Amino acid sequence: MIAYASHGDFMNTRNTFDIRAFLGSPEAGRTISHYEKGSAIFSQGEKADSVFYIHKGDVTLSVASRLGKDAIVAVLGRHEFFGEGCLSHQPRRMATATALADCKIMRIEKALMARTLHEETSFCELFVSHLLTRGIRNEENLVDQLFNATEKRLARVLLLLTNFGKEGRPEPIIANISEETLADMVGSTRSRVSFFIKKFQELGFVHYNGRLEVHSSLLTVLLHDTPPVGKVRSSHAPRNVIG
Repeated sequence: MIAYASHGDFMNTRNTFDIRAFLGSPEAGRTISHYEKGSAIFSQGEKADSVFYIHKGDVTLSVASRLGKDAIVAVLGRHEFFGEGCLSHQPRRMATATALADCKIMRIEKALMARTLHEETSFCELFVSHLLTRGIRNEENLVDQLFNATEKRLARVLLLLTNFGKEGRPEPIIANISEETLADMVGSTRSRVSFFIKKFQELGFVHYNGRLEVHSSLLTVLLHDTPPVGKVRSSHAPRNVIG
């Protein structure tokens, strides 16, 4: 995730460009819109003419095949960009962007985005940092899909959705995520995801009571071939909440 805390570092350089103001205030070429959960921000095949920046909420990027199959290829959160393909002469959207929760998002026109990247070093550094972070995450996702079983893939997705391992305090970044969505993200079926969610509950790694609470002990699934079935975690151990 790219956080505003990093913006200050860039703004302390000789370049006086105010990144916070640029990304926070609607002006010519920049608009801010609110999207309800489940609404499309843009659809696959539409004209690619802008870049988006998430102020609040979470967004999924999904791709549909000609046979009608859908696959979620990314889940993005607060302070992340998406739709940047237009900057590399991509004429049409290669994916569909959907609000996973109620969102507040800025739309930046392609020409303005390109000009700002060219003229403002601090903003360019921030954006490149975003691209590198996304690239590393995509590589990790590919390795995960190729080499890990469904159980480990699901555990990794749940930990990532709760911001586990990031700097600062973990936060509930996903609201009311469904088993169908998790199945799309993991690359499995809803029944398999449901089976492992129940297994994680029995082991004390997650708790479900109207919303899904993910305990940090779920990391055990990633570190061992077979999760221990021994002592269940203490109720005082750190836990993150989805929902």
